[in-house]
Amino acid sequence: MILVDWQIRDRIERGYIMVDPFEPDLVQPNSLDIRLGDHFLWYLEGQEIIDPYQSNTISEKTSEMHAESVVLQPGQFMLAETLEVIGLPDNIVASIEGKSSIARLGVELHQTGGWIDAGFRGSITLEMCNVNQRPVKMYAGMPVGQLVFYTTERAEQPYNLKADAKYMDQRQATLSRYHKNPRKS
Repeated sequence: MILVDWQIRDRIERGYIMVDPFEPDLVQPNSLDIRLGDHFLWYLEGQEIIDPYQSNTISEKTSEMHAESVVLQPGQFMLAETLEVIGLPDNIVASIEGKSSIARLGVELHQTGGWIDAGFRGSITLEMCNVNQRPVKMYAGMPVGQLVFYTTERAEQPYNLKADAKYMDQRQATLSRYHKNPRKS
């Protein structure tokens, strides 16, 4: 079941869902608007191959900054953080969806990482890309996406209890931690 506005406010006010900072005006009929944080991270141009199993290739040739705004160039891929830090209990999951107004500018908010497991805590790393022909200026604090909350049965092993929860308690835009997965042949 998707939570509606009064259920979202109720779960947050009673502490079942943690959202910090929480702005009640950002609650929509079936979602919670989330805002862009001020930490941005991107890959620099180059021919070096990124190997998901080699941590050094993931972190090489990257750049990052804290800023009040950033210009997303056409075709550019950038990681960004949400202003909000969230925490989910073992029976609520969330999905992140881009706001239509932002998508109409050509900005995609997430590539495939749009699912937030029950038990997750942290800021959400956005996987942003500009598919427009023109640069788009993005501002820290602007609503860019929506979290949709779903109630589920209680997870037997929520994200916060998994030994391999690579992104638990992350803050800021976070590079891939795929290299922490066991490599199977």
